Amino acid sequence: MEKKLGVLLVFLAVSLMVATSLFAANPPKKVLIGISKIVAHPALDAVEKGIKDELAASKIAAEYDQQNANGDIGTASSISNKFKSEKVTLAVGIATPTAQSLVNTLKGTPVVFSAVTDPVKAGLVASLKKGGKMVTGVSDMTPVKQQIQLLLKIKKIKRLGHIYTSSEENAVVLAGVVKQACKELGIEYVETTVSKSSEVKEATQAIIRRVDALYISTDNTVVSAMSAVADVAVKNKVPIMSADPSSAEKYAVLAAWGFDYYKVGRATGKMIVEILKGKKPEQMPTRFMTKTSDVDLLVNLDVARKLGLTVPKDIVKSANRVVENGKLTKK
Repeated sequence: MEKKLGVLLVFLAVSLMVATSLFAANPPKKVLIGISKIVAHPALDAVEKGIKDELAASKIAAEYDQQNANGDIGTASSISNKFKSEKVTLAVGIATPTAQSLVNTLKGTPVVFSAVTDPVKAGLVASLKKGGKMVTGVSDMTPVKQQIQLLLKIKKIKRLGHIYTSSEENAVVLAGVVKQACKELGIEYVETTVSKSSEVKEATQAIIRRVDALYISTDNTVVSAMSAVADVAVKNKVPIMSADPSSAEKYAVLAAWGFDYYKVGRATGKMIVEILKGKKPEQMPTRFMTKTSDVDLLVNLDVARKLGLTVPKDIVKSANRVVENGKLTKK
C-alpha cells in the first residue's frame, strides 16, 4: 500500500512539473484592447476611463493601446490598420467615424462601439435588436425634443441655431432630429456646418446674429471646440443648450442635458467583459442608456445672470449639477 502511495506521489509530482513547464512555455494569451476615439474632449475621455475602470473592476488584466484620431478620418484609418497589425484581442471605437473605420478594417476581430448615435444608419449593425457578426456596442441617442423644450422654459425663442459636422454620421442624423423637433415646436431652424474643429468659431460667428439660442448636439468635432462656441455666444448674449454636460462644466453653457459619459463607458466595458468571457457580439443587441440615473442636467446660473435670464426654480431643483458664483455643485 505504501509502495503504491509512493508511486502515486511521484506521478503527481512529475505531472505538476510537466504542467508547470507547459504553462511557462505557453502563458495565457494576453488581452490587448485597442481604443480609438475620434477626438479628445471631456465626454469621450470619460467613456475611455469608464471602459478601463469596468475591466479593472471585473479583474480583466488588459493592456491598452489608446489612440486619438484628432478628428481626422485618415488618422482613424491608420489607427485601425495599426490595431490589425498588432492583432488586438478586441477593438473599441468611441464615436461613429472611428467605429466605422474599425469595422471596415478588422474583419476577424470583435469591435465594440461606444457613444454612437445611430449604429444602423452608420452601417455598423443591420438591426438594433442584435449585433453584427463581430460588432456590437452602446448608443448615446439623445432626447433632442425634450432638451429644446427645457430651453423654452428658460427663454422664449423664435429661431434656434445648430452647428454640426457634415461629415460625421451621428451629427447628420441628429441634425435631422433637431430640425424635426423645431418644426413640431414651431421654431425656425437655422443651421450651419463644419468639417473640422478649426472651422467652428467662424461658423458660430456666421450664425450668431440670426438666432435666439444655440443647440449643440453630441457632435464630437463641435464639442471639442466648445470654448470657441461659448466665447462667441456669451459676447452676443445668446444662450447655449447642450447635449453634453461634461464639457458644459468648463464652458459658458446655459444648460446641458445628456448622458453621464463615464456611465456610457462602464456600460461599454460590461459588454467587452462579456465578449472576453466568450459571448458572441451577434448575440448582443445595441444597448441604450435608459435609466434616470444615466442622465445629467447641468444649469449654469452665472451664465443665466450674464444673459439676463431667470432659470425656473423647478429646473434648478431637478438639476444634479449647478454652477453658481463660479462653483460647480454636484447633487
